Amino acid sequence: MAICFISHFNRISMAVAGNEKIMDDYGINPREIGWVYSCFLAAYTAFMAFGGYFIDRFGVRIALGTALIGSGLFEVLTGYLGLTVTLAGDFLLGLLAIRGLMGIVTTPLHPACAQTVSNWMPSSNRTTANGLVTGAAVFGIASCYPLFGRMIDWFHWQRAFVLAGVVTMLLGAFWLLFATDSPAGRLRNASDTFPTAEYRGRLRSLHQVWIGLLSWLKLLGNPSLLFLTLGYAAVGYFQYLFFYWIQYYFDNVVHLGKDQSRWYAAIPVVAMGISMPLGGWISDRVERRYGKATGRKIVPIAGMVSSAFLLLFGVFSQRPAIMVAWFAASFAAMGLAEGPFWLTAIELGGKRGGSAAAIVNIGGNGIGLLAPVFTPLISEAVGWRLGIGVGGLVALLGALCWLPIRLRSEVPVERELQKV
Repeated sequence: MAICFISHFNRISMAVAGNEKIMDDYGINPREIGWVYSCFLAAYTAFMAFGGYFIDRFGVRIALGTALIGSGLFEVLTGYLGLTVTLAGDFLLGLLAIRGLMGIVTTPLHPACAQTVSNWMPSSNRTTANGLVTGAAVFGIASCYPLFGRMIDWFHWQRAFVLAGVVTMLLGAFWLLFATDSPAGRLRNASDTFPTAEYRGRLRSLHQVWIGLLSWLKLLGNPSLLFLTLGYAAVGYFQYLFFYWIQYYFDNVVHLGKDQSRWYAAIPVVAMGISMPLGGWISDRVERRYGKATGRKIVPIAGMVSSAFLLLFGVFSQRPAIMVAWFAASFAAMGLAEGPFWLTAIELGGKRGGSAAAIVNIGGNGIGLLAPVFTPLISEAVGWRLGIGVGGLVALLGALCWLPIRLRSEVPVERELQKV
């Protein structure tokens, strides 16, 4: 949970600094800073397959430790760039490179967290646990608006990035020293952090590469996994639309002011963070009653459909407080679907659960990365209200993707107890 929290805090810190300081300091417009946001997501998506392979090959301990230390380093470099580069063109190119590389090293994050939950938790509580982990990520985003904003006020935005990066690297070092892949795993010494010579030889084996390629092709041939990926793509677009632009919307479109916009941007995200473990808990119990084949779909479909309509109520509200309340309800409804997505990905992947989760995350970010760029473009053409409202249509399409997914049928637990 701490890993997801700080990783997403670092991801959205770019949007907070961009909205509050960078665009004004360097004369960069929303479309240009949108490319920076999407550059991170594009690199994150393009290398997601490698992230899944890295998890399956090295285990979740090394994968998550690498992601933390690497992303912390590039967070530090973001601040260093601001301290040393003054020309807008040079700064923008440097920012694209640094945030893109940060996206690459972060690729194992969510698939590895989902695999860790499956390694450590009993099957009856895995959806709830996945909801807690993803909820922690959302709380990292929510806290970023007021907390990183306050760090900018105290230390200036460049030093705020450096401080956040150092904390991230320290957490990564702690994880590598004390974490294990599973309850049966032994604590490793520092010498175990990297593969042995024999292990490196296996990595170079063409046979192993060929087997890995065949397993990926098999996963891509699973229609249920592909529909799950499309559904999570809708979640990604919906989330990134808000994560990157909601503070800008409140500050520059609704004109609420800097401090109020920080807190109003955090409220819907907090609501989603609360609802994610709640959605997992509800899903576990619905599944016990109706079985996996039907019960697993009920919560995500209901949540995504509700989210779409609640978002529209918020878009057309005139009073800021009412608008935020509708947005919070919409985000909470969408959060209910998060846990079932990750557990279903791991189960559909079987022994290649990390790779299957990576494929789903590719969809979530492959479409989600369009939101930071498309939202200002759509809003320039039809207005920011409709630009935000597009997320509702995407949510409806994502809910429909659950219908063709096929899960192994099981006798509901409650019916088994009735027979006994």
